[in-house]
Amino acid sequence: MNFTFPLGKLPHEYLQHLIDTLPTTAERVILGPGIGLDCAVVDFGDRSLVFKSEPITFATRQIGWYAVQIAANDIATTGAKPQWMLLTMLLPENKTTPSLVHEITADVSQTCREMGIVLIGGHTEITSGLDRPILVTTLIGETTREKLITPRGARPGDALILTKGIPIEATALLAKEFPDRLTTALNPDEITQAQNFLIDPGISVSRDAEIAVNAGEVHAMHDPTEGGLATALWELAYASQNTLIIEPSQIFIPPISRKVCDFFGLDPMGSIASGALIIAASSSSSQAIVKALQENGITATIFGKVNHGDPLVYQITPDGQRLLNKFNRDEIARLFETT
Repeated sequence: MNFTFPLGKLPHEYLQHLIDTLPTTAERVILGPGIGLDCAVVDFGDRSLVFKSEPITFATRQIGWYAVQIAANDIATTGAKPQWMLLTMLLPENKTTPSLVHEITADVSQTCREMGIVLIGGHTEITSGLDRPILVTTLIGETTREKLITPRGARPGDALILTKGIPIEATALLAKEFPDRLTTALNPDEITQAQNFLIDPGISVSRDAEIAVNAGEVHAMHDPTEGGLATALWELAYASQNTLIIEPSQIFIPPISRKVCDFFGLDPMGSIASGALIIAASSSSSQAIVKALQENGITATIFGKVNHGDPLVYQITPDGQRLLNKFNRDEIARLFETT
């Protein structure tokens, strides 16, 4: 094979082929690698440890803050609490200054302290061939077997709930990385608003997940990251081995996000969307979960359902329904290829 893969995640089919060649099962492994399975879970007697490894490759500003938050999101989707972290810091040759290292470290330190996470190790080095820092976080959380939630748990009859809207991370990331280009489409206040999407509505879903679990019967949660909401839905369908049916009109896209995506020619459904959370919950408690989220200031809508069937995702259209578009890579990836 002479082709090369584009920037972004490996295609699901190829990734599954790789996983099938690896030793992934053992007596104490509750959950190993798989499409849509962002965390690994290992049995430790009366407790289960949840592991997540996550690289930060697009962001450069506040990369230390990103590194902790994005990994914590995946831990949160299992119902676990993040506790311990290892950090690998790869820094570019001839561009790394003491002030850069201090800035990244300070961001990591402050974020860990705010979230009650202890840094227990990792690795740092100056690496050839990089044009920007790359951080890889391994975060470990803790829960019980009874409280564990995984994407495999989505059941036919479940309602699909989406929090905050999409694509929050893409909105903030593009406004921070390319503010000068956006001046032709957004005024200065709008650019600042878009940059602040990191905090308001925010890319953390830990609070969303906690509120949802306490408010009703949650069977599965999945946070849409690289590849956007569309990719996350296909992953959830594959992980749970069910058909998902969604109503696009019920997916909230903030006006400022729409402006940013329109300017760069991006489809919001395929743009990196950390900050949103997909919740599969029993239909009988879905309204209670939405109400609890909204009462806590978190936008939430029921935008679809889980049905028996093959692992496919359909969207409702005026003429019936059709398969949801798959994105071979995140929409924002091409912007970084050309800069």
